[in-house]
Amino acid sequence: MIRILAVVVALVCAAPAFAQVKLPAGLDPNNTVLLDTKYGRVIIKLRNDIAPNHAARIKQLARDGFYNNVPFHRVIAGFMAQTGDGQFGNGTGGSKHPDLKAEFSNVPFTRGVVGMARTNDPNSANSQFFIMFASNAGLNGQYTVVGQVVSGMEAVDKLKKGPEAANGAVTDPDKILKMQVAADAK
Repeated sequence: MIRILAVVVALVCAAPAFAQVKLPAGLDPNNTVLLDTKYGRVIIKLRNDIAPNHAARIKQLARDGFYNNVPFHRVIAGFMAQTGDGQFGNGTGGSKHPDLKAEFSNVPFTRGVVGMARTNDPNSANSQFFIMFASNAGLNGQYTVVGQVVSGMEAVDKLKKGPEAANGAVTDPDKILKMQVAADAK
């Protein structure tokens, strides 16, 4: 009897280690990323249906720990919050991987849409991405939509904003504490 009780207690104590992250209904944990900030967790559904190469890059870099402790270096109130420069942290860097060819779609840039940042070259997206605070039709068909925030926009809304005169460049910016693919979450 004592052995059975010990086994039951061990299983109950181990249960949290085996528990998976609770995701909103209908999300594929292999195509969902969890972006943790000091304001809370942001859950992003990756759009591998319209941007398979960009979604794969985000997952690869998240799995490599590339995004951990990376700043939201450019945050413009009413527009977007940009991050993903794990090289320099100021918006001028990328990853060790080659730039990606554009995967433009008809998905509009509305609140919560996640797009890939790039230079003037449409085929220059690498690691940086942005989350929309509001709709901006001027971006439609000009940038790759890679995802959609499905939970946690209240955390994105709280990110420290940069001054408009500095194009949203943030002094002492908030950071991604940790970013991981939901299927790998610990």
